[in-house]
Amino acid sequence: MNGEKNSSNSRVLKLKYVKIGYHYLITYLLKLCLVPLMAVIIVQASRLSLNDIHQTWLHLEHNLVYVVVLSAFVLVGSTVYFMTRKRSVYLVDYACYLPPSKLKVEHDRFMKHCKLMGCFDETSLVFLDKILGRSGLGEETCAPEAMHYLPPKPSMEAARQETEQVMFGALDTLFANTNVKPNDVGILVVNCSLFNPTPSLSSMIINKYKMRGNIKSFNLGGMGCSASLIAVDLVKDMLQVHRNNYAIVVSTENITQNWYSRNKKAMLLPNCLFRVGGVAVLLSNKSVDQRRSKYKLIHVVRTHCGANNKAFNCVRQEQDDVGKTGVSLSKDLLTIAGNALKSNITTLGPLVLPISEQILFYVTLVANKLINAKIKPYIPDFKLAFEHFCIHPGGRAVIDELEKNL
Repeated sequence: MNGEKNSSNSRVLKLKYVKIGYHYLITYLLKLCLVPLMAVIIVQASRLSLNDIHQTWLHLEHNLVYVVVLSAFVLVGSTVYFMTRKRSVYLVDYACYLPPSKLKVEHDRFMKHCKLMGCFDETSLVFLDKILGRSGLGEETCAPEAMHYLPPKPSMEAARQETEQVMFGALDTLFANTNVKPNDVGILVVNCSLFNPTPSLSSMIINKYKMRGNIKSFNLGGMGCSASLIAVDLVKDMLQVHRNNYAIVVSTENITQNWYSRNKKAMLLPNCLFRVGGVAVLLSNKSVDQRRSKYKLIHVVRTHCGANNKAFNCVRQEQDDVGKTGVSLSKDLLTIAGNALKSNITTLGPLVLPISEQILFYVTLVANKLINAKIKPYIPDFKLAFEHFCIHPGGRAVIDELEKNL
């Protein structure tokens, strides 16, 4: 048995090295083909005498018009290329808001507070405790100040204060860390799904930091957890048009006015999952920022599932049977998130996978379609394209579903 096991391990190891060799061969095939060509050019060049070089120069002098025209074409072509080429977008830095320690809500304190509020029945309290334990939230999370009172004191003014603390706290840190002045920012995108006052959140930031009058500002609302990605995609497109510019994305959610104080289970989930938090991200298309940037944005892929009724209704702000407003999370949410992930990975695959993996995938696909070979579909090795996956932390159940689909 030991011998068979060792033999099997040896075969697996050999196949692994064969695949690695194949991957490197396909990746560097063009360069390998260029080596003989370069060798021929070098050999031919070494055979040229000074007389041959002189004759070539004289030939060019007698055909000065052609040389000038050719040079003009090269110059114009290069100018057009550099003017129309896709501009690089860099993530210079980001800053997360850290609430004061007085706003922390440990699990035990959270449950005690819910009991003292007197608005939840025993079944809801058991449900809240169960969801909180499975949510993946630690003991360091924070709730807005208005929710620390008994009874809570949600109001428009309290909601503004929460949002201002989060946005301005993150932006102050970002400006201090990057030495970028508010007047240097040409594009501002703010996203908050549930709190959209007038004046807008983007206007609140512009007023606070006295930003310039020609800033391009956008305020995204009602887009849920996808809003951050949408904001980055919008900024990427804007930075292709506006050269030598800084852009800021501010992403947050407001808890003060969205605490649900009744007993509908689908609407109780956000009470356990959402806490005070926000982030400010500085992006740039300036070449001078390349060296100090943390990341470079390569691709943004998004699949819109809004045409599907289940996807459309999986996160919905609504009123319960007694008129209390809250956010209802459907049981279909996890399935929708998993399917969206599959669609995104399918779209992203051809953009990021090495050509060696794409060839293997298409060979098995063509074999099955054309000659009915009944070969097991080849699953590309995405570890050759990605070093890390950064998963949206929308609760433990969401993370588990994404893990399964990955």
